[in-house]
Amino acid sequence: MRARIRAGDRAAFAELYEQHARAVYNHALRLTGDWSEAEEAMSETFLAAWRTRETVEPEGGSLRPWLLGITTHKARNSNRGLRRRLAFLARYPGPPPVEDFADETAGRIDDARRLAVVHDALGRLRRQDREVLALCVAAGLDYQQAAEALGIPVGTVRSRLSRARARLARLSSGRPARATRPGREKPEPRDARGAVEGEAALAAMFLQEETG
Repeated sequence: MRARIRAGDRAAFAELYEQHARAVYNHALRLTGDWSEAEEAMSETFLAAWRTRETVEPEGGSLRPWLLGITTHKARNSNRGLRRRLAFLARYPGPPPVEDFADETAGRIDDARRLAVVHDALGRLRRQDREVLALCVAAGLDYQQAAEALGIPVGTVRSRLSRARARLARLSSGRPARATRPGREKPEPRDARGAVEGEAALAAMFLQEETG
């Protein structure tokens, strides 16, 4: 597969898409918290993969870490763009809300709420820790594959994952985080989200896959 991808074999690239598109989309969704942004990140991932196919190492296992590494960067750029757009829109009043009473929207609303809780919990982590957590826990990469995806040492993957899990454990228990030195993670306020929302976020993050 690696040789075929490097050679620009379109049939091989179609196979690559079929095998990994869902994993790429789910990874992007966890990092962006938005279905449309995840779809865009997925499209950009495979476009970038095609353009950079000659950089694939000729030897190795699954190409999933390579793809998810690209997705991580695309989602990071998407989040930066979203923050800029939100800052711009905040300056202007929006249109009046339009109520939608369609019954078929109920499930979508529930999915959106659950996704928002997960993304809120992940948003309380450092970006680097969040990316490692999404790769190792949600996407199922091992330490070596996550290191390959992010271009960092395996030891760094281990330390970031440990820190992310400890942080989420504090959030799920409702306990405030300990005060830290400037530049490190900020302490949680006393009215931080309690155990119910924290546990829901953890369950959704560790056990479920969003389907969009």
